[in-house]
Order: sequence, then structure tokens, then C-alpha cells
Amino acid sequence: MFEIIAIIAVVLAIALAVVLILAATKPNTLRVQRAISVKAPADRIFPLINDFHQWRIWSPYENKDTAMKRSYDGAESGKGAVYAWEGNNNVGSGRMEILEASVPSKIRIKLDFFKPFEGHNTAEFTMLPQGDVTNLTWTMVGPAVFMSKLMHVFINLDRMIGRDFEVGLANLKKLAEK
Repeated sequence: MFEIIAIIAVVLAIALAVVLILAATKPNTLRVQRAISVKAPADRIFPLINDFHQWRIWSPYENKDTAMKRSYDGAESGKGAVYAWEGNNNVGSGRMEILEASVPSKIRIKLDFFKPFEGHNTAEFTMLPQGDVTNLTWTMVGPAVFMSKLMHVFINLDRMIGRDFEVGLANLKKLAEK
């Protein structure tokens, strides 16, 4: 009986060591980026992102918790605008603040998550006109702390977050092309 318990303990220790080693090899930076071409000028897309009140109509995160509490502070839109939320486990809680709004080409946002996991990232939207379309890119970059590296061993965070970005960009495309 002791031999079986010893074998199980060794196997579990090896499995744990493998997971920790895999986590340690993950990049120190989390980066998620998606892009879409929108048949609309950048100045039609820009206000939908630059005003946090508009996010309710396009952001994929707004529909994940119908009882989510929202608050707005600072500027009405653009640099200094603040949006905070508190919701269920699907959306957690956090805060966003627009740090830069270069009309109509770029919006940079400080993105802080508090629950279910703490994280501090930067989100950026860029709008690059090319002929009759605008190439719209949504990027999120932040440090990958060990806990997120550990999660990344089991979950592809780029794919998980990227799907939400794809939905949001498709919603923005639909709104801007109306």
C-alpha cells in the first residue's frame, strides 16, 4: 500500500513540476491583437470608442452580465474619461481611463482589472484609412505575472480574449457601416 501512495506522490510531484516549468517558459508580456477592415471613415468609428457611454452598444463584455453596475467619471469622452464596472464572474470588476485620444486615428486606454484576477494592461485602438476602408485594430498589452502564465498553460488567453475582440470589432464595423 505504501508503494502505491509513494508512486502517486512521485507522479503528482512530477506533474506539478512540469506545469510550473511550462508556466515559467511563457512570455513575460500578454499581447492580444485583432484587426478588421471597416468600409467607413475613421471619424465615424472614433466616437464609438472615444465615448465609454457608446461601449454599451458594441462591446462584447456589456452582454455578459445584464446586472453589471457601471459608473462614469472624469471627462465626458476622450482623454480623462473613466469607466468602471462591477459584475459577475464573467466580467469581474475593473476600471478604464482614456490616456490618449488622437482624433481620428488612435485611442489608448489604461485598463485595470480587480476581480476575478488583478491585472494592469493598456488597450489601444488604431484607425488607419486605406482608400475607402479603415483598418481598425484593437490591441491589449500588459505584463504576464506568474498566475497568468500558469493559466496560459491550460487556457489559450490569446484565443479566449481574441474571440471577444473579434466580436467587438464586428459590432463596431456593423455600426460604422450603417
